[in-house]
Amino acid sequence: MAEETQFILNSFAFLFWGVLVMWMCAGFTMLEAGSVKTKNASVVCLKNIGLYAIAGIAFYLVGYSIMHVGVEAGGWFGSFRFGISATSAEQALAQGDAARAAAVVRTGHASMSHWFFQMVFVASTASIVSGTLAERVRLQAFFVFVAVLTAVIYPLVGAWTWGGGWLGELGFRDYAGATVVHSTGGWAALAGVLVVGARRGKFGVDGSVLATPPSNVPAVTLGVFIIWLGFLGFNAGSRLSLSGAADAVAVSLVVINTNLASATGVLAALALSRYVLGRVDLRAGLNGAISGLVSIAAGPELVVPMWACLIGAVGGAICTFGMRLLERLRIDDEVGAIPAHLGGGVWGSLAVCIAAGGHPGVQTAGIGAVAIFVFSTSLGVWWLIDKVMGTRISAHVEALGQDATELGIESFPEFILAPEPELPTDAAAPLRKGH
Repeated sequence: MAEETQFILNSFAFLFWGVLVMWMCAGFTMLEAGSVKTKNASVVCLKNIGLYAIAGIAFYLVGYSIMHVGVEAGGWFGSFRFGISATSAEQALAQGDAARAAAVVRTGHASMSHWFFQMVFVASTASIVSGTLAERVRLQAFFVFVAVLTAVIYPLVGAWTWGGGWLGELGFRDYAGATVVHSTGGWAALAGVLVVGARRGKFGVDGSVLATPPSNVPAVTLGVFIIWLGFLGFNAGSRLSLSGAADAVAVSLVVINTNLASATGVLAALALSRYVLGRVDLRAGLNGAISGLVSIAAGPELVVPMWACLIGAVGGAICTFGMRLLERLRIDDEVGAIPAHLGGGVWGSLAVCIAAGGHPGVQTAGIGAVAIFVFSTSLGVWWLIDKVMGTRISAHVEALGQDATELGIESFPEFILAPEPELPTDAAAPLRKGH
């Protein structure tokens, strides 16, 4: 294939797959907005479009440079250059200097197409945190954390792995981000929920758990389907090339394996939900789909799709048991993001040792290093935000909903605002801020 044709196809692939990954943000919005009470749906919409905007600006200003620019082989981070732009040759070509075309083509793809594809990944990481902390985190506090996550925490993990840093040099395998994206988001979300606390009245003193079903089941289901669609771009685009027959075959395998893993994740979660959760649980099935997608992300280029079916099924099972475990630990994850993304991400990064060439010692070391760094750093950032500005909305706002009290706009204005029932809590137990 002609070199210029390869350049065009590679650049187009980055942009096309990136658009699909961006569409996942719409899926996360629908999933979260349909999961929360109707009195908080407007704030969820604002959180999600806000986090996408913050992620784009933060990754443009510093994140991309830390992750991809000047990372030494075996190093820890790249440069701290402020802002990025097209190369000088690309700028000259865009201004009409045709003599620079050959130099541009030799790079393999347009530089800013690669930036866009990488940027939408970091936005997905932030979406994981949003869903976990819904209905009780302060909007401003959440946005501050997202800025730190997307400007520094995520780019450092990316530099270690995809940027050519020390984990990449060791041979750590993470094709599309089971650890880099999903475990990072899961650890950050877990740290956040430990600082912010559970929703008021979620857990009773007698060990009971208040059922909080989705307010809009069709929206949640549609959100998962959108995420499923976007994940095809998430994993397929991580081939980072579409310039020949080998790439076409590899991308086809990735798409098929991704689809199969999600399907078996659904079925495994539904089959287990009756025994683990006491009912055939819709949420378990939906989260099983997401966990299956996450689980296959570390090694979706498998040439035998049957392995993808197994990996996805185990991911769905892990997610279902994880949902129950969080309830027993009294950790309130609104949408089940931690078991789906963290549980699926850890499993997926280990699963590459089965049939995708991963080394058990290296994979375990990578999972552990990212866990320690992301969780400890995120916990420190959340703690600092809590001390400086507070992370928790007040009891009054939580009872009436953030839409009316903070935004003055309701998603469903024809409904009558009324406080939700609560489980009896232990009066002697320490309460989070805002209670």
